[in-house]
Amino acid sequence: MAKKALITGILGQDGPYLAKHLLNKGYKVFGLIRRYSNPTFDNLDFLGITREVEYVQGDMSDEASLYSVVKMLQPAEVYNLAAQSFVGASWDQAKLTTEVNAIGVLYLLNAIKFFSPATKFYQASTSEMFGLGNTNGRQDENTNFHPRSPYGVSKVYAYWMTVNFRESYNIFTANGILFNHESPIRGIQFVTRKITDGVARIKLGLAKDLRLGNLKSRRDWGFAGDYVEAMHLMLQQDKGDDFVVGTGENHSVEEFVSLAFEHIGIKDWQKYIVTDPRFIRPAEVPDLKANPQKAKKILGWEPKTSFKDLVADMVEADLKRLKK
Repeated sequence: MAKKALITGILGQDGPYLAKHLLNKGYKVFGLIRRYSNPTFDNLDFLGITREVEYVQGDMSDEASLYSVVKMLQPAEVYNLAAQSFVGASWDQAKLTTEVNAIGVLYLLNAIKFFSPATKFYQASTSEMFGLGNTNGRQDENTNFHPRSPYGVSKVYAYWMTVNFRESYNIFTANGILFNHESPIRGIQFVTRKITDGVARIKLGLAKDLRLGNLKSRRDWGFAGDYVEAMHLMLQQDKGDDFVVGTGENHSVEEFVSLAFEHIGIKDWQKYIVTDPRFIRPAEVPDLKANPQKAKKILGWEPKTSFKDLVADMVEADLKRLKK
């Protein structure tokens, strides 16, 4: 009988890549979608799996709905990818960010505890929890958290609640502390996708400039399709644990911009860039770089996609999308 997996945040960026990975492994995949919402299946369509996923209704801010779904499905694995995940918006939507990213995780863990204690639980944690914290210039599983946004703060709560349910109730839980990961289906509000969409528009004569915030920020960027494999591997171990997932390299926003323009044959890209203070955060995280050695050693996981290939793939996808 096929294993059942429940994915929250199925309509986002990671959900479709994870769903495809699990479907390829023979899982029966269920995606949680909010009732009363008007769901958009574009990202699942992009990967050609919309009809292969079964959908159940629930909401991370509605405790009773999560209890009902977990009780009904009794899934072997739950992947909690649902979040208000745009760091910039978390300043204006701090309450919503907390309700979904923090309290929603407590609801979901309680649902497993009460109705399906054999379920394995994956929590999508984030490098934004580290903020200013680092260990010898990198972040690993032992680095202190010092989040610099309501998003990062909400994720720290969820991280520790996930650890606490493991230690207190003997539930299999894992935190994947994922560094920035991108893809052609990344939301347009995120800087990487904003860059590749903007560059594609300039190439096609649809735009004259690209407005960005801090070009000096450095991030450890990888491909979402690689990172979902690490999520799955975490739940195949003998016991729950927490893992940093990243490439171990970092690049500036400026480098990302340069490579994107280089891909369309433009070298003097600076003349197209307008620095807009609206896109600079109240408290910036200047530099994030993973130390993923634990994931490499225990999970046998390594990223497959280079930074240059990631940027090129995203630009190509946006060119194709805009030509339609």
